[in-house]
Amino acid sequence: MIVVAWHLDEFLRSLTAVADSTVEAYGRDLRSFTTWAGRLGLEGPSVVDRTTLRRYLAYLATRGQARRTIARRASALRRYFRWLQRSGFSDHDPSAGLSAPKGEARLPRVLRPDELRHLVAPPAGDGTGTGAAAWAGTGRGVGAGAVELRDVALVELLYGSGLRIAEATALDVDEVDLGRGRVVVWGKGGKQRTVPLSDPAVHALRRWLADGRAALATAHTPAGAVFLNMRGRRLTPRDARRIIDRRASEPTHPHALRHTFATHLLDGGADLRVVQELLGHSDVATTQRYTHVSKERLRTVFDATHPRA
Repeated sequence: MIVVAWHLDEFLRSLTAVADSTVEAYGRDLRSFTTWAGRLGLEGPSVVDRTTLRRYLAYLATRGQARRTIARRASALRRYFRWLQRSGFSDHDPSAGLSAPKGEARLPRVLRPDELRHLVAPPAGDGTGTGAAAWAGTGRGVGAGAVELRDVALVELLYGSGLRIAEATALDVDEVDLGRGRVVVWGKGGKQRTVPLSDPAVHALRRWLADGRAALATAHTPAGAVFLNMRGRRLTPRDARRIIDRRASEPTHPHALRHTFATHLLDGGADLRVVQELLGHSDVATTQRYTHVSKERLRTVFDATHPRA
C-alpha cells in the first residue's frame, strides 16, 4: 500500500526522455528514501516537508555516503516532488530550494596511447579472435572472427566519434553512411545529431558489416541493428561494457573512450562549441570540463620536460 501511495511507478513511467539506466537509478534512490520514510511512519508524499528531506540527507551523511551520492539522491528527490506537484498528487513541493553537498570534482579519465592500442589489438593468444569466442561461451568457430571484427568496430566508433555506449548499441544500419564517413545518432532526450566517422572506424565498420555481421545473425536478428551479440540479438550496453572490460589492459569504463575523444580534439585545437555539438551536450558547461583535462595534461608535459619546471 505504501508503494502505491508514493506513486513511484507512475513517476518512473513518466521518464520517457532519459536512458533506462537513469530510470533504474531514480528508482533505487527513491525507494531508498521511501523505505527510510516508512520507518518513520510516513506513508506518502503529502506528509513530507522540507525538514524531512534535510533529515534524510543528513542521515545519508552519517551513514558514510559519498557527497556525490547524496547530491544525486537530492537531485532525484527534487525531480520526483516537482513531478508530484505538477501531476496533482501533492499540493506542495518540499524539495524547492533543497540543497545538498556538491559532488567532488573529478576530471574525466583519458586513456593513454598504449591503452587505446590494447583495446583495438586482437586478444592475447592469437590474432584471430578465438579468445573472444571463448569468452562469449560458444564453441562456434565460425563466429570467432566475426566477434573480433565487431569488437574492433565498436571500439573504433566509441573513440573515433565519441558516442555514448547506449548511442552506439542503438545504431541501425541505415544511420551509418560509410561512403560519406558519418553517422546519425539519437542522443539523450531524443535529440538527433550527425557525427563524422574516423577513417579507422569506417574501415572497421565496413569489415564488420560486410564480413562479420552475417556470421552472428539469426532468424531473430533485428533487421536494422548494427551490432549483434552472440545470440544474434542487438548488442546491449551491458554487452558492450563486457567487451571493453575484456579487451582493456586495466579496468576501463566505456565512457573513457568518449572522454578521450573530446580531450584529444581540444588538445588538437578544436573549438569548444564544435566539440559540444559532436558530443551532443545541451550545455557547453558540460563540455568545458574537458578543457580542464587538457590544461592538466599540458601541465604534466611541462613538468616532465621543461628543464626549469
